[in-house]
Amino acid sequence: MKPLVVITGPTAVGKTELSIKIAKAIDGEIISADSIQVYKHMDIGSAKITKEEMQGIKHYLVDEFEPDEEFNVHVFKEKTLEYMDKIYEAGKIPIIVGGTGFYIQSVLYDIQFNDEEIDSAYRKELENIANDKGNDYLHNMLKEVDEESALNIHKNNLKRVIRALEFYKNTGEKISTHNEEQSQNISPYNFVYFVLNDKRELLYERINKRVDIMFDKGLVNEVKNLLNMGYTKDLVSMNGIGYKEVVDYINGKYSLDETKEIIKRETRHFAKRQLTWFRREKDVTMVNYFDYDSIDDTLKYMINTLREKDIIKND
Repeated sequence: MKPLVVITGPTAVGKTELSIKIAKAIDGEIISADSIQVYKHMDIGSAKITKEEMQGIKHYLVDEFEPDEEFNVHVFKEKTLEYMDKIYEAGKIPIIVGGTGFYIQSVLYDIQFNDEEIDSAYRKELENIANDKGNDYLHNMLKEVDEESALNIHKNNLKRVIRALEFYKNTGEKISTHNEEQSQNISPYNFVYFVLNDKRELLYERINKRVDIMFDKGLVNEVKNLLNMGYTKDLVSMNGIGYKEVVDYINGKYSLDETKEIIKRETRHFAKRQLTWFRREKDVTMVNYFDYDSIDDTLKYMINTLREKDIIKND
């Protein structure tokens, strides 16, 4: 089986720094599993990795799509498999890095998607319902047909709520049942699935600080620029945390301070949901920063784990 490394964890936990160190150590290249960093012009609000931060490590699925282009788990899997082939051909190891758990799962366990899931007209209808009646209304629609999915998908994760409803309409099957069946797949890869974590108070402190830095760097102007380019709030990309709240601020719904606090709160809640997802995944290797004295010690543990799994050879 071909080697694959996954590095994930909640937002702001420190995936970027460690992933670069791992990539250098094992001669790897990185595929981003982030649902917003993939879009062009959305740099500040997505905390997109910069060219300098990449330190020469090749990254894929960063800055590749326009904000109004379709990007979902289907596209992610298709593009990731294409890029993994390139990385293997170059004699390197692919490293999937990011916090979108379902994207990672789709590749790791080769989850299959039926063509009949795709129904653009119905998707647009659901988007219009969300715009007219709100996310709560749409989420209740999901609860009526698939209560388990409604429990696992937050009402503000519009993309996944719509996808679950679309799947049910077009297949007659609950997406929660489908995902459970698919998650029993055996992975075709020799992989290590690292989940980074830290003490909650430290993680929340970093989240709050990151939001403040985003505003200092010009998040409001970034969103204004997107709106001026014709990208509207009803786009999936513009529903990312940080973007939809700033649009509301620009439209006079909230004050600047209220907007900052809402983004901090929503990001903290998002981080909590991410951890819930990753902890219930099978075959994960939890990496708690507080178990180590330094990031170098954390790195040594991860490298040793990769050796034990025969991802990399002993020197």
